[in-house]
Amino acid sequence: MREEHVDDAVTTALSLGEAEKSGLASGVVKTCHEVGGSIGVAVVSTVAAAGIAPGTVPGFAHAFTVTAAAAAAAVSAALCLLVVPRGRLEMGGVPHAR
Repeated sequence: MREEHVDDAVTTALSLGEAEKSGLASGVVKTCHEVGGSIGVAVVSTVAAAGIAPGTVPGFAHAFTVTAAAAAAAVSAALCLLVVPRGRLEMGGVPHAR
């Protein structure tokens, strides 16, 4: 599995923080990524399993609907973050190197 988006999140977290807390920042980002994925799979599986009757598939339709709603909420949140006025960013004093 490609995890370039996680690498970008870790890079951002590390470049904005203090050098002494870089391990903590990296761990928090990775933990949130793993827990978020686990919760997402659990919710979609639960919704799908709750709607499955012998010989039918509407549970999967409900699961896809829940997933689409979650994706729409995530896009809305991302757009709101883009619209928020930006202040001056204070860097942690550590040069960014990849």
